[in-house]
Amino acid sequence: MRAYRLLKKLMPSSGGGDDFEKAKKSIRLARYGCTNRPFYHIVVVLQRRDCRAHPIEQLGTYDPMENHNGEKLVSFNLERIKYWMAKKARVTNPVAELLGLSGFLPIHPHTYMTAWRNRQKIKTESEQSETATN
Repeated sequence: MRAYRLLKKLMPSSGGGDDFEKAKKSIRLARYGCTNRPFYHIVVVLQRRDCRAHPIEQLGTYDPMENHNGEKLVSFNLERIKYWMAKKARVTNPVAELLGLSGFLPIHPHTYMTAWRNRQKIKTESEQSETATN
């Protein structure tokens, strides 16, 4: 009987178990790749687990390094993202920003702030270059 209770508490690597349906889940980025070459998988994991734990499902990928065309590549499985959001999976801020830029969710406020900061930085740099030339 004791061994059964112990086995019941252990969760298999696939993320299943007795409390799997009740446990809180989150949609977040899991980092893969090398030290200077990051690559991210967009995954569904149990919220209390380590970020390197076995994911329940992979929902997409994100490559933050620009390719030869200056593009950062993102792919989503939007049907499965809708499914997991309907199951009350929490979406982390980085994933919410990517989904906002793709048009699936409203644009995240952090995206507006980043754009504003970039404009301010360009404005101050141009003012400094004008004063340096004069």
